[in-house]
Amino acid sequence: VPPECGKWRVDFHTMANNSKHHTSDIAGNQLIVRRGQPFTLTLHLMLPLNPDLHSLIMVAETGEFPSEDQGTKSSFAIQNFATQRSATLKAQWRAEPQSNSTPLTVAIFPPANTPIGEYRLSVQHGDKETLLGTLVVLFNPWCPDDAVFLPDESERQEFVMNEQGTIYRGSGNYITSSSWDLAQFEDDMVEICLKILNMSHKHMEDPAEDVSARCDPVYVGRVVSAMINSDDDHGILVGKWAGSFWGGVSPHHWNGSHAILRKWYDTHCFPVRYGQCWVFAGVMCSVLRLLGIPCRIITNYLSAHDTNKNLLIDVYHTDYGVWPIPSKDSVWNYHVWVEGWMRRLDLADNGKYDGWQVLDPTPQEKSDGVYCCGPAPVSAILNGDTHIKYDVPFVFAEVNADCVDWLVKADGSKVKIFSDTKRVGQNISTKSVGSTKRLDITDTYKHRDGRSTCSTYHIPERGVTHYESSLIKICPHTGSEKERTVFESAISNKSTDREEEGKGGMGEETEETEEETTETGEETGETGEETEEDTKETGEETEETEEETKETGEETEKESRGGEDVNPPRLPVSMQFEEVRPAGQTLCRTITSWTGSD
Repeated sequence: VPPECGKWRVDFHTMANNSKHHTSDIAGNQLIVRRGQPFTLTLHLMLPLNPDLHSLIMVAETGEFPSEDQGTKSSFAIQNFATQRSATLKAQWRAEPQSNSTPLTVAIFPPANTPIGEYRLSVQHGDKETLLGTLVVLFNPWCPDDAVFLPDESERQEFVMNEQGTIYRGSGNYITSSSWDLAQFEDDMVEICLKILNMSHKHMEDPAEDVSARCDPVYVGRVVSAMINSDDDHGILVGKWAGSFWGGVSPHHWNGSHAILRKWYDTHCFPVRYGQCWVFAGVMCSVLRLLGIPCRIITNYLSAHDTNKNLLIDVYHTDYGVWPIPSKDSVWNYHVWVEGWMRRLDLADNGKYDGWQVLDPTPQEKSDGVYCCGPAPVSAILNGDTHIKYDVPFVFAEVNADCVDWLVKADGSKVKIFSDTKRVGQNISTKSVGSTKRLDITDTYKHRDGRSTCSTYHIPERGVTHYESSLIKICPHTGSEKERTVFESAISNKSTDREEEGKGGMGEETEETEEETTETGEETGETGEETEEDTKETGEETEETEEETKETGEETEKESRGGEDVNPPRLPVSMQFEEVRPAGQTLCRTITSWTGSD
């Protein structure tokens, strides 16, 4: 029912406007429009309007501190039935009359850079101002001038309008899928999502600036990424990856976003317990789609977690007499994040970094002092542009890091003894458009047109006399020249950034190539007697192998749980290898002389 507003009566044409703005599924009785697209309303005047004597000024404002300079307030006048615009600096609305008689029908245009949120719409006539009502403005993927414009209609239907999602889990060798009810168009979702924005630390610190910045999907995506987790704010979910889920429910309990968001809202923003990566991603996808940002859920198998920002997953082996050095780096059997579609005018004017952007709400590492991640352009990740914001080095490492084993000597120096360039970042998956089939998008993240070569190695064991009982097949992928070039470029870009920050390069993890070459030469020329001595040393090291086997059992246990850290056991450091060649000839060398796919 149109509200009675003093001597005005207004008809917002809610059903017709919502249908044209693709928001009729959200609510039928609340006006929800998308920026960059006009909506109509009709003013029923109780007194005749003389355009020669009176001016009709409309005002749209949002936030607690509306300002024309910040684009959170706009005044637009209709005088003599011609639009007159105020001299605002940002986000100027305009109106066009659709008739010259009463009732007066007006088309109102929120610009494509309007901050999203709830607006109050009022009318000024003479010295009186009357509130007409409220409306909600969202991003508009249908508008070419909007930063979230998505040209393909089938993709808009999938990444904005579809309320049913698919999340891939399991392992790279056994991929499983589960349905996720996104429910972004439930009746109370608008209220909940706007509450999420208002509870962010950005809004708490400077509400006027925060509301003004909501014109930018990059900013909004970053805020939502921080708010989905509760590690350092009034966020939605508490993460838990091990132990008892007392005080909440297991992450496997959830199969949709609305129950989580509703519980958070009803308990006055008290964090919901518990979630893991796929739950964080599912909830974030729902929020972004409601706000109008095209979004899809991504799963990366064998996903690296690089804690020291060197683009490597480091594992340290200590020499005899050296205290063990733990590594905080890890590789998960899978990890789930989301991608949001948007332009990146903050990075380049030529559209180089436009398109899909990685946003990760799972709290792993802080970004600008807050647990959030992204938006990181997928194109920057593909090309190794690790100097680009936000958090490109971290995401690049998740899909492309080298797994490196280091030997730590008694003097503290480190020698690279093994490098696996192909383990991380496999079968990167998402739901296909208009289908429940899995779509492999690994090629959008990394160059993988390399070859693989296999060799069979003999690992001697105590009491084993026949080498056939201890054969292991190792297939080091040589990779492509393009992939190696991109990785080296990423390392170079990251090193440059660290030098600019005064942190220096990665000098402490140096490869002692000359020393390795000398050692290799000496080892190749060893006599049979020296080989027997080495074999005795190998027998002593078998005890270390047995200890590692126990650790392997614990890690295998982790691998059976979705999203857990799975660092498979590494081979012992100084163990001898015997390469079996077709002609029957053998070559003995230590692992320190084998650089793998390098």
